[in-house]
Amino acid sequence: MRTRTLIVLDDKDDVISRVAHDARRLLVVTLANSPVAHVVLTGGTVGIGVLNFLGDTEATVPHDERVDWSRVHLWWGDERWVPAGHADRNDAQAEAGFLSRLAFTPSHIHRMPASDSGLSLEEAAVRYAHELALVFEPVSSVGADATKAPEVAFDLVFLGVGPDAHVASLFPGRSEGLTRETGVIPVRDSPKPPPERLSLTLAAINSSTSVWLVAAGSDKADALNLAVSNEEFLRAPSSAVFGTRETRIYCDETARPRQAGEN
Repeated sequence: MRTRTLIVLDDKDDVISRVAHDARRLLVVTLANSPVAHVVLTGGTVGIGVLNFLGDTEATVPHDERVDWSRVHLWWGDERWVPAGHADRNDAQAEAGFLSRLAFTPSHIHRMPASDSGLSLEEAAVRYAHELALVFEPVSSVGADATKAPEVAFDLVFLGVGPDAHVASLFPGRSEGLTRETGVIPVRDSPKPPPERLSLTLAAINSSTSVWLVAAGSDKADALNLAVSNEEFLRAPSSAVFGTRETRIYCDETARPRQAGEN
């Protein structure tokens, strides 16, 4: 079984601040060695809390520890199929406390299409996969089939974990995310509302150098226990996500899995 690093903090606020601190440090190192960094964002209480914390504390960070956000590309692991700006969208929840507060290059913010974009759900999945291709394979993608899966390589993927052990919009008992393509899938009849969504595939998530699962609350304990005790995607999608270099699980004491080593 592949390894994960478990980091247990006292409470949700400690999880948020530690993840934000570690993410800032990782991005500083990444950008010291690369012209850009690619980060996949998540929603949820902890995920949005991390983004808000980064926005809130930017002015207090020593200059040499600050991230050059203009060189960071932002992607989303999944999105709800609702109109642009809708409060249920992950990108809308990230807007006030993060996207609008830091110096991002507008073209580096890669939002998943919305339900009022004029695209069908399937077309939206193809469009986002094509956007991945344009960024990661700018030469080979010119004139290429838009449905071809790009060779993606994210630097950091944030993932929340649902009580049922789902990640992004990859739910237990459903195999559509198991495609080997590093692309995007339409999700219909989601067990969690809204019923229609877009999601990165498992292969796209696992293309990342670092994958960090973040969770807090006693309702996540069983899900994290499943995540660390097996690698069965259909039973627990969270158990099948791994970075190519590292996989971390950040949680509070109430969400601590029963079966794992700890750092």
